[in-house]
Amino acid sequence: MRIPRLLLDPCVPLPAADDQGLVTVRLEHGEGRIRAIHGLATGCGGDGEEGGAPAPLALTPLVEPHAHLDKAFSAEAFPNPEGTMAGAMAANGREATVRQAEAVRRRGERALDQAWRYGLRAIRSHIDSLGPWARPSWEVLLELRDRWRGRVELQLVALVPVGHWRTAEGQAFAAWVAARGGLLGGVLGAPFRSTPADRAGLLALLRLAERLGCGVDLHVDESADDHGRGVALVSELLLRHRIVVPLTCSHASSMGLLADRPCRRLAEAMAAAAVGVVALPSTNLWLLAKHHRRTPSLRPQAPIRQLQEAGVTVAVGADNVQDPWFPGGDFDPIALLRFSLAASHLMPWRRLGLSPFSTAAAQLLGLEWDGVLRKGAPADLVVLGATSWTELLARPPRRRVLRAGRWLEPPPCEDPSPPLAACHA
Repeated sequence: MRIPRLLLDPCVPLPAADDQGLVTVRLEHGEGRIRAIHGLATGCGGDGEEGGAPAPLALTPLVEPHAHLDKAFSAEAFPNPEGTMAGAMAANGREATVRQAEAVRRRGERALDQAWRYGLRAIRSHIDSLGPWARPSWEVLLELRDRWRGRVELQLVALVPVGHWRTAEGQAFAAWVAARGGLLGGVLGAPFRSTPADRAGLLALLRLAERLGCGVDLHVDESADDHGRGVALVSELLLRHRIVVPLTCSHASSMGLLADRPCRRLAEAMAAAAVGVVALPSTNLWLLAKHHRRTPSLRPQAPIRQLQEAGVTVAVGADNVQDPWFPGGDFDPIALLRFSLAASHLMPWRRLGLSPFSTAAAQLLGLEWDGVLRKGAPADLVVLGATSWTELLARPPRRRVLRAGRWLEPPPCEDPSPPLAACHA
């Protein structure tokens, strides 16, 4: 395989990575685990393969740090033809009034099966958690979490208006969620106007999470307005009150519209407060800054590279899949990778260009495996019908997924391509 150096044990002596950040290796595995990693010298064809044939590009299974399984695949029944935030809110509200546990079960099962076959190993899903549909959705997704354990790790976040955590009902629900290994979430900023009550609600949430020992994942600054106000408030409260909880700010879209200097200062404050960020380019570029039927000249999305330079851990997620918020997506991490590289100016041959989809995402989710291949690591790979990043970006690649040393059947739309044939030997 040709594998990014980022995803190979740094303690194993290997040939230097090429100009695409790739190292050609031969892997030994047994009983579902990596036994040895051998570097292959560069051959006459420049790829280090026996017989001169180029080896396929391979990644370890990637991580989806932000999804919404409870509403996935609902776009056709509840469309948002204008593709606006207001339209998404309205359609989401209509769907929620008729949401049933069985629908959530079908959506979740379909999402996890596709994720498994496409090469995802973990998903963090937010759940609409205020209303009669909330508890049934939680019960179904908790059941799916247990059933898929060992294949796709599923983490669940309670999504409510942030002020809800100040109420007695909210505090009781927080204890229920924490007891089941869930995270607390909320919405700060647009589509809800930020008010003084947000400060009190956010502080209550942070103290509640600290007391219960659970993580927090917020929808923050999903807007083209109030540039970075939400993430600034989160960082301020964490530092001022010395609260220590694993905390992720998802979206942080409006921060991307700040000028360089204030953006850098805010990113440094976020790093000091140990705030992680999940950038969500597909949904944010689809929904935000739509005015007067004109293509916006400035596109609000998290400033990934400025955040990384300040020391903030940043992951990239798909967010919505075929729902009123975004009509596309399919829980395919390679499709998201290809889109995001262009949308966010990420270079996958560099460590910080690839890490948001792999090691940084694993870190934000607190996963046991960081996605790096080393002796004893899972024998899990996504082997692509491409031999370089250029080929990956040129066309959607076919793939084979290896889990615990065994090949999965490919998704129905994909068959093994010639570059993958040798992987079956």
